[in-house]
Amino acid sequence: MQHKHTSNYTEQTAARPAQGSESAADKSTGIFRDAPVPKAVISNIVPSIVSMIMVLVYNLADTFFIGQTKDAYMVAAVSIATPAFLLFMAVGMLFGIGGTSLISRMLGEGNPQKAKRASSFCFWTGLAIGVIAMAFIWLFADPICRAIGASEDTLGYTSQYLNIVAAGIPSLIIGNSFSNIIRAEGNARTAMMGMIIGNLANIILDPVMILGLGWNVAGAAIATVIGNVVAALFYLCHLLSGKTLLSIRPKDYTAKDGIAAGVLAIGVPASLNSILMSASNIITNNIMSRFGDMTVAGLGVAMKVNMIVVMLLIGLGSGIQPLLGYCFGAGNRKRYTDVLKFSLCLALGLSLIMTAVCYLGAGPLVYAFLDNPDASGYGIAFARIYIYSGPVMGLLFVLINAIQSTGAAIPSLILSVSRQGLLYIPILLTFRRLFDTAPMLAAAQPAADYLSTALAVILFLYTYKKYFGRAQ
Repeated sequence: MQHKHTSNYTEQTAARPAQGSESAADKSTGIFRDAPVPKAVISNIVPSIVSMIMVLVYNLADTFFIGQTKDAYMVAAVSIATPAFLLFMAVGMLFGIGGTSLISRMLGEGNPQKAKRASSFCFWTGLAIGVIAMAFIWLFADPICRAIGASEDTLGYTSQYLNIVAAGIPSLIIGNSFSNIIRAEGNARTAMMGMIIGNLANIILDPVMILGLGWNVAGAAIATVIGNVVAALFYLCHLLSGKTLLSIRPKDYTAKDGIAAGVLAIGVPASLNSILMSASNIITNNIMSRFGDMTVAGLGVAMKVNMIVVMLLIGLGSGIQPLLGYCFGAGNRKRYTDVLKFSLCLALGLSLIMTAVCYLGAGPLVYAFLDNPDASGYGIAFARIYIYSGPVMGLLFVLINAIQSTGAAIPSLILSVSRQGLLYIPILLTFRRLFDTAPMLAAAQPAADYLSTALAVILFLYTYKKYFGRAQ
């Protein structure tokens, strides 16, 4: 059956309004439609990568300044709390990625009113979930901490961190949602600025509150909450400015007309990846805890080092999704394919460079966070094992976003539940049975990443053939 997005691009161009009557949507998304492919890709991925760098620095800052207390148990506590925090970031990703995919396609199809309704749906539903999640953490903090791997030595620190961070969950969800959604209207710089100012607030406050005021783990948590609130307020000001195609007006809120289904079809698979990442980290922490708290501390820092590569490549992949979504919505197969080819080449080059940097620099990077000899030894070994998957990570994230840009729910779902779930967890448990050594358990992640990349290639080829295969 031929997909509806097969219209000829020259016909769309001819049907476009005259320049004097060009709509706000056309002006905002003009770079998606008209700019040369390299310029269109670079102008979208640079703000996205900068945003991810700020998220990376923000994530590293907590661990770095906590590490300056010279208390490895505090470092372990922040590492243990991270998976629980990722669960709520996943909610933001649900609405952010799902909303971006739907809104960019609606703008490509010339339906800005439905894009407004989708934006309002994402805002109010995400906010409601954030308030519920905040109350849940406050009620069950200690049981949650024990479940995610806190020992008697780290329970107090982990519980303290989570209780404080919970206050920022509503703003965390709003910030993560709209740092993506705002890019769907071609406003990548505004999306970037919100991430920058929120993370800068956190980074500036970390040393003041952790070291200057001596609040330690509590200081890291308070700085995180303030950073999330600042970012959310920035996006709120933009959304109320009247200079956007998006809406958060209650009267535009609806889950009908395919809004909820369109957002959830892509948002749920995208968020499942983060949820399963959180679950797999919890399982890994519990398994690694049998080797001692220093192993857990080393593993947590190794994950932070690996994030240097992962976050940059996530930024590249997510940066092109609105562009691909617009091309798909407009039925422009040639531009879609050209954007994808250029992005894959760029991703491969960046992957290889960052892999070399992080492998060779594993020692100095780990020592920046840990000075305990046992913990840092584990950290260096784990960091070098994790980075084995670096060369293919860029290809993986580009293909994930290419699939999501088409609104293909089933391939997105399969891929999302595979990398950190259907592939990683069985590999981890198999390695535990076969080897049961800390380094070999860490090797489960790169093994899962290579298999996930192969799966992504297969699923993308299937999706492309289905939606574009019969295009003229």
